[in-house]
Amino acid sequence: MKRALRTLVAAGTVAALVAGCSLSGNSGEDPQGPTTVTLVTHDSWLAPQEVLDAFERQSGIKISVLKQGDAGALTNKLVLTKANPIGDVAYGIDSTFASRALSEGVFEQYTSPEADRGPQRYSIDPEHRLSAVDLGDVCVNIDTRYFADKGLPEPKSFADLADAKYKDLMVAESPATSSPGLAFLLGTVAQFGDQGWQGYWTQLKANGLKTVSGWEEAYTKEFSGSSGKGPRPIVVSYASSPAAELGEDGKPRTKALLDTCYRQVEYAGVLAGGKQVEKARKVVDFLLSQQFQVTVASNMYVYPARQGVELPQGWAQAAPLPQQPKTLEPAKIQAGREQWIAQWRTLFEG
Repeated sequence: MKRALRTLVAAGTVAALVAGCSLSGNSGEDPQGPTTVTLVTHDSWLAPQEVLDAFERQSGIKISVLKQGDAGALTNKLVLTKANPIGDVAYGIDSTFASRALSEGVFEQYTSPEADRGPQRYSIDPEHRLSAVDLGDVCVNIDTRYFADKGLPEPKSFADLADAKYKDLMVAESPATSSPGLAFLLGTVAQFGDQGWQGYWTQLKANGLKTVSGWEEAYTKEFSGSSGKGPRPIVVSYASSPAAELGEDGKPRTKALLDTCYRQVEYAGVLAGGKQVEKARKVVDFLLSQQFQVTVASNMYVYPARQGVELPQGWAQAAPLPQQPKTLEPAKIQAGREQWIAQWRTLFEG
């Protein structure tokens, strides 16, 4: 999915987590050695090894990570292998793809005892087959320095992006190949409706919007506000991205346009037919625990789903959580996703 610009959790914070970590499960080393549980996830997975090692010591469960591309590729793989699962638990299916995984019966029912600490706020399944681990908002980001240097007013809204004064300044990911690209498309459907979103994209195309295959290319190569110093000062990225672009003065050099945000929630679940069902449930508990949740912002640039988890210093200023992000009901996404992507292809690739 997305967040190539990351920082590791400070060594002192990790040490404190490890020292204070207390999770359900076995205590101490298993005399017969740990049980390996395979966690299938996306390429943006990143967690402090010290925290994983502490979980292994206390639970007797060793987590083996199997990465499968972005959220879309991960979902496809889990659906295609559901008769013979490639792992025991999965993390990283987001709200743009969750309805497909649920309709295909990829996950089994499990309600974690940790879920009532906040994750159930984002529940989308009455059978509780998925538990929310984190959330992030896909938003248009801008290079504030570019606009200051050019004496050009900063865009603020969806409508502004189609204005002629911003011609040839924006880059976005293809919704056919990218999770944030799809989220941005869904945001425009939520904003303009089934009858209006295509007209809006036609305006963006006429205004010189460039589309690329994925977030890495869009953000690190095309966007002028990143370390890649590309040519375009407007990019589809995340509300949390400015936290990775702090200047020497500690202030962000980029800004997320909070009126353009679409809410993505990432989930974890026990794979139906997996070999280590009981142990997989313990891994879901771990992903929702305070000990893991406190690492997600600094490592994967997403917001923890658990309530009361402290965010890294500076996030309140650089990466405020949008208060009114766009959303669509899972059933509407499931019914319309493939048609919307096909229609988008006709507009941009036809």
